Amino acid sequence: MGARLFTIGELPFKFIENEAFIEFVNALNGRVKLPSRHKISRDVVSFYLMERQKLYKHLSNPKTAIHLTTDTWTSSCQKINYMVVTAHFITEDFVMHKRVVNFREVDTHKAEDMARELLICINEWGMKNVMTMTVDNAKTNDAAINIIVKELPGIYENGKHFHIRCMAHIINLVVKMGLKHEVYHVKNLQDAVKYIRASPQRIKTFKQAMKDAAVESQRFLCGETPTRWNSTFELLRSAYDVKDAFLEYSHQDPMFQKTVGRVPSHSDFEMIKKMMEFLEKFKKKTEKVSCSTKPIFHTYTREILDIEQHLRKHETNPDFMFMVPDMKHKYDKYWGDYDTISDYVFFATLLDPQCKSKFMKVVFTQMLKAKNKDKKMSADEIESKARAKVIDIECKLDKFFKTYLERSNMTSSSQQETPEEVVNFDDENEFFGSYMTSGSFPSTSSESQLQRYLNEDPIGFDKGYDILTWWKNNAVRFPIVARMARDILGMQISTVASESTFSNGRRVITDYRTNLSVVIVEALICTQDWLRKSSLPIYDYDEVHDVLADDDLAIDIVDAIHNLKLTGKRSGN
Repeated sequence: MGARLFTIGELPFKFIENEAFIEFVNALNGRVKLPSRHKISRDVVSFYLMERQKLYKHLSNPKTAIHLTTDTWTSSCQKINYMVVTAHFITEDFVMHKRVVNFREVDTHKAEDMARELLICINEWGMKNVMTMTVDNAKTNDAAINIIVKELPGIYENGKHFHIRCMAHIINLVVKMGLKHEVYHVKNLQDAVKYIRASPQRIKTFKQAMKDAAVESQRFLCGETPTRWNSTFELLRSAYDVKDAFLEYSHQDPMFQKTVGRVPSHSDFEMIKKMMEFLEKFKKKTEKVSCSTKPIFHTYTREILDIEQHLRKHETNPDFMFMVPDMKHKYDKYWGDYDTISDYVFFATLLDPQCKSKFMKVVFTQMLKAKNKDKKMSADEIESKARAKVIDIECKLDKFFKTYLERSNMTSSSQQETPEEVVNFDDENEFFGSYMTSGSFPSTSSESQLQRYLNEDPIGFDKGYDILTWWKNNAVRFPIVARMARDILGMQISTVASESTFSNGRRVITDYRTNLSVVIVEALICTQDWLRKSSLPIYDYDEVHDVLADDDLAIDIVDAIHNLKLTGKRSGN
């Protein structure tokens, strides 16, 4: 229990020696003998190894389809490059999970070094069914994945669709292409906010101006980070909420207008409001695709087409027509041609009971219309090409489906399918039960499970609809398709799950803890991710490098991981 408390609560090991804590424990039960901080640190390591072994058994199971996300981060304290790897998977009870499985030092950001560390991670965990890897759009990531797929035999189409590009990063690139164009009203407001936030005295004066102008908003002016477009959005929104205070502030600070040139006026804020409404779509999309706690891969096509429609809607708007062409050009680079998008994206759309082939045809029709700017294709040609593409994706999905039949020891030639576990329709009537599980049942003999699923009408729209619940409830009717859907729906469309781990890294690796062993760092960060139910720390870390940098503990972990890998090989997992 002590190890769990100190891991999940992010308590420093020295906390066990805190005078107030000792008094508190003694008040509860004076007979309790508290362990030393060294004992706690070793218990935490043992706890990490125990939890790792539990997770290893699951991740090394060939039936577990694993989807990885990864990113890198450089610790400003240690000057060490770290790589985080997060595993995403859906269990047989149709529950989605994510686990940080790697937080290791990587020598450089070169493709060869990154690929080597990723393959070591896959090998150490005994992963045998890594289906996809989601990364951002750095060229080194492309090269690293090309190296990795050569070392992973048996993946779909030799790894052609193994690489999933982070949608959040693509949205970021699209918006930044638009914001590179300087908007006079926006620039004026940016300069004003930068001036006010430059000193504590100006901030204090502006807060007083907010009171004098009777501004009801509790928000204050947000700063701007050049590399994050959404910080520009937050700056505009926070400034708009307190817009009445700028004129009042100019009366209290005579240098304000002289420095920024012009006090933000009503006309400025009219344009700011339009800009906010335009950018709001991208902000919401970024937030949605950043979710990693539930499946959203099946929404990929609808999300990118909603963005395309939003751009098309504003391309003739005088306020945005100077921005949209460059944004559309960047959009087309990644999403303008369906042949450049992973087959898995379209498989997931077909496996969404709300969409299926009917929506898939709408998707391809819209993508073809967007490309047909020169009107070279007629409406009939577009219709014909969209229909042909749907058939092509259905055929590819059918081919993929047959690999699941083969794994279930079924032959496609007989067109006879039996679930992995025979469904007992009637415990008391063996005759009827044998009929239902034989090839005589019309719905199973005439068409495959996949065909039956696709031939059924899409279900109606329901706001409370949960795709995993639907597949769990319908797994009896489509057992093999359900298993395939379970594997595909766990794919990730952003790397945010991995990026968020770096926030934990900054709390663990501080200026007072630069001597932390990289092995101990990984043990702390992984165990926290596996166990804690809240991402918010209760206490700040104390200076505990004297315990955590213990080389003996690091050696214990390395030896245990090596022994676990050997045990897995001997057991045939």
